[in-house]
Amino acid sequence: MKLKLIAIAACAAMLLAATACGGKKAEETSGSNAAKETAKISAMQVDDVLAHADTLVGKTVTLEGVCTHICSHGGRKIFLMGSDDTQTIRIEGGRIGKFAPECVNKVVTVEGIVREDRIDEEYLRRWEERLAAGTEEHHGTGEAGCNSEKKARQETGRTPEERIADFRTRIARSEQETGRAYLSFYHIEAISYTIAE
Repeated sequence: MKLKLIAIAACAAMLLAATACGGKKAEETSGSNAAKETAKISAMQVDDVLAHADTLVGKTVTLEGVCTHICSHGGRKIFLMGSDDTQTIRIEGGRIGKFAPECVNKVVTVEGIVREDRIDEEYLRRWEERLAAGTEEHHGTGEAGCNSEKKARQETGRTPEERIADFRTRIARSEQETGRAYLSFYHIEAISYTIAE
């Protein structure tokens, strides 16, 4: 009789363990689906990324915005706009290489790493040296540079010299107001992206 009770108890314990495992598996799966749904919902807006970019440097984020431009020099850069055209961020192709031309005028969701670009006096001096040597890379359709890049940095200069002078003025203001002798701009190094249909 004792053997029968031990056998029944063992079977019951195995049945409970199997049910518990099965129950847990179902919970993990539904949790996994919930995480996927949360990831879709939790894509940051461009405005939010720009507002908190200094705290996000080096971190992976998911953001979405309307693609306003794709770089005509190989399609390795796109620009996403937030609430208006003053809220624009550059997305670098990084590991993914080129972006599809279909990105333009569509909502694009990008997963990528936030990177900081600093413009200081050394950066401007090297830029002037490249201009003097005739080795400066040209982006955009004219000598002034890529309009989307300029918009993302809130630049007003029409020539490289005007842009450099504008940056020097802004750096001096930054140093006076914050003690930082540089300007910080941010971009995203893309890991993956999707285009909304």
